[in-house]
Amino acid sequence: MTDPLTGQLGATAPFVREVHDAASLIATAHAMADAARAAILPYFRSAALRTHDKGIGRFDPVTEADRAAEAAMRAVLAQRRPDDAILGEEEAAQPGSTGLTWVIDPIDGTRAFISGTASWGVLIALCDAAGPLYGLIDQPYIGERFEGGFGRALVTGPMGVANLAARATGDLAEATLFTTFPEVGTSAERAGFEAVRDRVRLTRYGMDCYAYALVAAGQVDLVIEAGLASYDIAAPIAVISAAGGIVTDWQGGPVHHGGRALAAANPVIHAAALAILREIP
Repeated sequence: MTDPLTGQLGATAPFVREVHDAASLIATAHAMADAARAAILPYFRSAALRTHDKGIGRFDPVTEADRAAEAAMRAVLAQRRPDDAILGEEEAAQPGSTGLTWVIDPIDGTRAFISGTASWGVLIALCDAAGPLYGLIDQPYIGERFEGGFGRALVTGPMGVANLAARATGDLAEATLFTTFPEVGTSAERAGFEAVRDRVRLTRYGMDCYAYALVAAGQVDLVIEAGLASYDIAAPIAVISAAGGIVTDWQGGPVHHGGRALAAANPVIHAAALAILREIP
């Protein structure tokens, strides 16, 4: 049976936590992000952009830009890393033989994209059987790129290059909390989010993957979401972890396969939010 994240066959999958060609892998990730930028930007805020509804529950849009960006990233991998597995949002999973999987979301925040706001982003994660090793959160329109893993925790943007460092807020009453949708997920999941919301200083909505980047950048303390897929959360896990933060599910376990996610700037604020969310069935 093929693992949906690693693209490998069950117990025979290689375990590749020790990676010796990190520089090449980092360069590949940046080449993928560059290709995605070039594919996406001609569509952003374009009157000619065509949007289609996937028809899965509430309005779930996909655009030509999503598909073009994923195709562009897969083309980079076909040239540079043809034996790695790929898990993306818009095309079928591709198995591999190296034990490494590229988990990609060509546009995380398509609703924001078609609305003309700049909170969407390109997500790229490199994973092995244990989870993310390295990740990028790229915002092409602003020109910001957040990266984490292999000893790196950096943001590159209009102001140059800076180190990423999540902040040390330890009191929930002083925290800033983000989520993408006010309804969060099920009624129980919404109740869990609201229980944390009622304890923090400031709550904001609708930032998609950019909220996770802001945790890594030391601007936001918490992101709480539910109903995520692997390609929604794998890259944020790598970036936030490299910046000193922590990302788990609502029980404190791994979340790189998706589901309910709690991203926190540090273990103290994480524990405070987790104590509330653990009560949700």
